[in-house]
Amino acid sequence: MTNNDILRRIRYTFNFNDSKMIALFGLAEHKVTREQVSSWLKKEEDEAYQKLADVQLAIFLNGLINDKRGKRDGPQHEAEKKLTNNIIFMKLKIALNLQAEDVLNLLSMAGFQMSNHELSAFFRKPSHKHYRECKDQILRNFLNGMQLKYRKK
Repeated sequence: MTNNDILRRIRYTFNFNDSKMIALFGLAEHKVTREQVSSWLKKEEDEAYQKLADVQLAIFLNGLINDKRGKRDGPQHEAEKKLTNNIIFMKLKIALNLQAEDVLNLLSMAGFQMSNHELSAFFRKPSHKHYRECKDQILRNFLNGMQLKYRKK
């Protein structure tokens, strides 16, 4: 999955308009323009399409965390320069204040079954012997489950 796909899916799931998207970046102390947001949301075939860098998606996800959970006191978390599916998964889990059971329910809603042990492997440090890389299929199913639960009809 591309960063642009993830951004589009989150926007669709929560029905964010351009102003809300800009505000979310602002909550992570980063200024973006409506044109930037628009170009990130376009399909790859569109000539105005711009690739969303890892650091930009990390900033957006940090803003989403600040929006959903409230800004924490002190210095803000610095955006990662390099994102993995595991980090994206973790940031979404934090933003939505989900416990392992909630995540498993969202995956189940999308028709994907997983055990608690398998899930916990995604949230370990990469140096841990039971760490497991989160593949696109799992992140995609999680985003689909989020959409099924949080998307207002």
